[in-house]
Amino acid sequence: MNTGPAHHDTVPVAPQDSRIIQRDHHSISRKDITPSALKVLYRLQEAGFDAYIVGGGVRDLLLNLHPKDFDVATNASPEEVHRLFRNSRMIGRRFKIVHVQFGREIIEVATFRAHHAEQEEQGSDHSRQAANGMLLRDNVYGTLEEDVERRDFTINALYYTTKDFCIYDYHGGISDLNNRVVRIIGEPEARYREDPVRMLRAVRFAGKLGFDIEPVTAAPIHQLAPLLAAVSNARLFDEVLKLLSSGHGLPTWKLMWQYGLIAPMLPDTWQSLQGDDEQTVQNRMMIELALANTDKRIAEGRPVTPAFLYAVLLWAPLLEELSYLQDEERMPLIPAMHEAAQRIMDRQVKHIAIPRRISSIMREIWELQFRLPRRQGKRPDQLMEHPRFRASYDFLRLREESGEDLNGLGIWWERYQEQTDDSRRSMIQDLKENYSEPPRSKRRRRPRKRTPSNE
Repeated sequence: MNTGPAHHDTVPVAPQDSRIIQRDHHSISRKDITPSALKVLYRLQEAGFDAYIVGGGVRDLLLNLHPKDFDVATNASPEEVHRLFRNSRMIGRRFKIVHVQFGREIIEVATFRAHHAEQEEQGSDHSRQAANGMLLRDNVYGTLEEDVERRDFTINALYYTTKDFCIYDYHGGISDLNNRVVRIIGEPEARYREDPVRMLRAVRFAGKLGFDIEPVTAAPIHQLAPLLAAVSNARLFDEVLKLLSSGHGLPTWKLMWQYGLIAPMLPDTWQSLQGDDEQTVQNRMMIELALANTDKRIAEGRPVTPAFLYAVLLWAPLLEELSYLQDEERMPLIPAMHEAAQRIMDRQVKHIAIPRRISSIMREIWELQFRLPRRQGKRPDQLMEHPRFRASYDFLRLREESGEDLNGLGIWWERYQEQTDDSRRSMIQDLKENYSEPPRSKRRRRPRKRTPSNE
């Protein structure tokens, strides 16, 4: 059983023999909803439309958590919503929605969706589905009851409205909250084929909430995981951030591992984690320590950067590529490191579109791992002035904590940062001329699929 953050043992609502939970039988109050979300609800209702807070906002309030944002569902079309709010913009083509902006807060407004099959059979351009079942366009609008059927999981299919202050629960979502399970709505394989990202969402909610994935919901995931290869690399970048950088990265990573969801998105990383030899165990340990540290920083309200996490995820593949270039192509260390980084990134962006602003920081963190051992003369002070020094030092300590032997390099740098200038000079002098740099890791090079240079 998963364990997660402390919640109510049961969600405080009436027995679930009714799909409409009256205001005196649930714990949600308007004071728990942001003024911006309430403004959107009220304006839509005053214009004659239905409007509901839906999904994670309702779910988290019932679990006594603090929703990160509030989404609104309505029977108003995107164009009608856009006309009602001057501070809004329509986005998306596959799934058209409206963002209403209040300062830094964005309220996402989506129109009720209906089933797409009939529209597609009639040749409507509002809905298109690929041969493998994936939805390519989904702008078929419908009723609240139809919209409920289109939601992904029961715990996200809860609707609250200020019109009557009731919660509408058509699929037993509150019962699943009480039982701490993530259950998909509809036939699991068909729903995953419509949108493979639903598999990632299943493990994300389970990891975040400490819930179990209901067995029928979980059953097809491992087999269908390769479908993620058809998802756009830009969308997967956003999804991986939600998975690993939202404060519950470590339990989510373990679920991703359990259900085979790592290989389609991070194939080089996945390959580096196969086996039970000492090096592979160290690779796994480094990633898990990085995720645990990231979760801790988020819990403490400290900033995190995806560049650091991606640098960790791709570190073992980088070293394997570096070892190949040095041993087989006889390249010097630093040029080989740069070439290895380029090759790793070129392969990775085919799966996850890591932006250049992030990949450039990753490269700097990696390069400094090979410069930090060089501590003669003025080099240590120059390295400390580097904008990525702190992240690179943290990365270095992470390598040591995961079991890599660096001859006490991390401890040396920890002491050096704490010393006066005179003491620093003494530390450098103590290294002496016969100082030997940390031993080069012997990386097990795994079978590689080499592609011709002209491809």
